[in-house]
Amino acid sequence: MSRPVKAIGLMSGTSLDGVDVALIETDGENVAAFGPGRTYPYSQPDRALLMRALEEAKPLTDRDARPGALAEAEWVVTERHAQALAAFLTEFPEHRDVAAVGFHGQTVLHRPDIRLTMQIGDGPALARALRALTPAPGPALVYDLRAADVAAGGQGAPLVPAYHRALAKGLALAGPLLVLNLGGVANITYLDGEADPIACDTGPANALIDDFMKARTGVPVDRDGAAAAAGRVDEAAIARLLAHPFFSRKPPKSLDRNDFSELVAAHGGFDAVSVEDGAATLTALTAACVGAILPHLPRRPSTLIAAGGGAHNPTLLAMLRERLGVEVVTADAVGWSGDALEAQAFAFLAVRSLRGLPLSFPTTTGVPRPMPGGGRHRGRLRLSARLPPQCKQS
Repeated sequence: MSRPVKAIGLMSGTSLDGVDVALIETDGENVAAFGPGRTYPYSQPDRALLMRALEEAKPLTDRDARPGALAEAEWVVTERHAQALAAFLTEFPEHRDVAAVGFHGQTVLHRPDIRLTMQIGDGPALARALRALTPAPGPALVYDLRAADVAAGGQGAPLVPAYHRALAKGLALAGPLLVLNLGGVANITYLDGEADPIACDTGPANALIDDFMKARTGVPVDRDGAAAAAGRVDEAAIARLLAHPFFSRKPPKSLDRNDFSELVAAHGGFDAVSVEDGAATLTALTAACVGAILPHLPRRPSTLIAAGGGAHNPTLLAMLRERLGVEVVTADAVGWSGDALEAQAFAFLAVRSLRGLPLSFPTTTGVPRPMPGGGRHRGRLRLSARLPPQCKQS
């Protein structure tokens, strides 16, 4: 094991909730220690701007283009990450000696079929802000972590399996294990002994539920799955949606946040249902999409470890147990941090990138060979004063 270093990961996921910041100590192959984690929520105006950016990104074919709302959104994403780092290092000054920072940015377009993925967020501008927060010479900032994989013909997602494999080394659970991240999109990592991990996106998760609840109630979340628990699942709608060819494809495969929005609008029949029934059906759809991947795995998993925002939804967890027929536990229950897991993963990947280790593999993204990554974009942005936003512990 090489000497572990302190690394911070920054993650803004497809649920558009906010900026997750987490610190670990790692050599890029093993995890020596977990540090603190925090979430800095986006404001409602920030979230509305990001939703506009997602919409305006749909027709783009140039990953460096920033028309319309995308230019403003990139500034906001970079600024909010700078604020989050300032708040985190103000609260935890003992970690200003951090050696590496992994910056994921905000995905606004993911089209690996045309070798295109776009994460907005200006790395060089954030690096300048970071240098003002840390002792010279400052940590290395690693960003643009998906581009090399996609350019080489991979899916560019998911990137977290290398971290899941490192974490699983410390578990006494019998395999195979299935790690399920329930963000805006759901993705899995299948782990079985020394074999290379298998990974893919499985389908929608919180994004469709959040968008439905926002349209119906004005609040973009089904808190604790309460609405879904009171509703009735439309199994016919789920069967229609699962007929989409994506679900019969073997991994690796990946999705854009909005890939199923139009399909659900056209074939889900949600306009005529109650809030409760709509939430129940969309929650069951998430579980059913995960179930659809099981026939494509080498062996049936013994345990599913659920992480991400959806792991806080007891209705979704119950539906996963019922539809998959496997033991379902949360990441927190096995000693991981479900909320900070993806941010921790990008801290881990930053160190791997700096060491020249691969971030993705043929079995996780379909890339032709194990692929290192991490690059640079041109610096375009000027950041304002960084005032620490409100945060919650993770």
